[in-house]
Amino acid sequence: MGETLYQIIGRHRAEPLPERKPGWLKVRAPGGPNYLRLKHLMRDLDLHTVCEEAHCPNVGECWEHGTATFMILGDVCTRNCAYCAVAHGRPPKFDAAEPERVARAVAEMNLQHAVITSVDRDDLPDFGAWAFAETIRQIKQHVPTCSVEVLVPDFQGNEDAIRVVLDTSPDIYNHNTETVPRLYKRCRPGGRYERVMKIFTTAKRIAPHVPTKSGIILGMGETNEEVLAVLRDLRAVDVDIITLGQYLRPSASHIKLDRYVTPDEFRMFREEGMAMGFRHVESGPLVRSSYHAWEQVQAAGV
Repeated sequence: MGETLYQIIGRHRAEPLPERKPGWLKVRAPGGPNYLRLKHLMRDLDLHTVCEEAHCPNVGECWEHGTATFMILGDVCTRNCAYCAVAHGRPPKFDAAEPERVARAVAEMNLQHAVITSVDRDDLPDFGAWAFAETIRQIKQHVPTCSVEVLVPDFQGNEDAIRVVLDTSPDIYNHNTETVPRLYKRCRPGGRYERVMKIFTTAKRIAPHVPTKSGIILGMGETNEEVLAVLRDLRAVDVDIITLGQYLRPSASHIKLDRYVTPDEFRMFREEGMAMGFRHVESGPLVRSSYHAWEQVQAAGV
């Protein structure tokens, strides 16, 4: 019998973390024929994917199904979030030909739904907004039937940058909340929780017809009550889709893992989120923002 909602929400970890990952976090090592084909394609076109750069546990499954999340604007981030595996430092010069190469890859992969994300580029005057907009335009030109989801950085909350992207009519505008307000200073020092909420308010004002989406990673020290409070905040700014997944520590230099969130807890978050009015909630240990993105689009009726 599963735990009651009261038991799940009220749980506080009192035991040490197990030495091995729980069985529900085990995945098959990548290496199938489609995985290898996509790996060669990305190298041939000099493209990056967040699947590789962020050490996503689902890379084998997604690439075998012919789906990938393209990471534009290079593979070096101007910020240094405590949980993120992407390299931090001085990014390379922006490559203006990259959007067209992404579109060529989308066409070659025959995608129905493309997800585009990026590192933070606080060094650029528009924080990288033009690159997102041009990538959307190129994809729609090369593959008119393909829907496009953008997982954007916060652009430091700049409304002009948000507008540049939304003016190209992406099918989903996604920005990850990542964690609860109490942990922002420790986990995401370059970000601001209040800025995230303002971004969604701004996006809905500029393009109310474009669905918005956000994601949270769990296991960095938050409580279940805090997670539910974040879900309520996101609904208050009319976010349509939410994803919740387990934090997996990339290396010893990253923030320590506080707990393994159980499947029962993830089910509880899904049920509570749907009751709050989200159009779709993707919640599970291996969920990442773009995991099963096409299925999320269909489930949300986008």
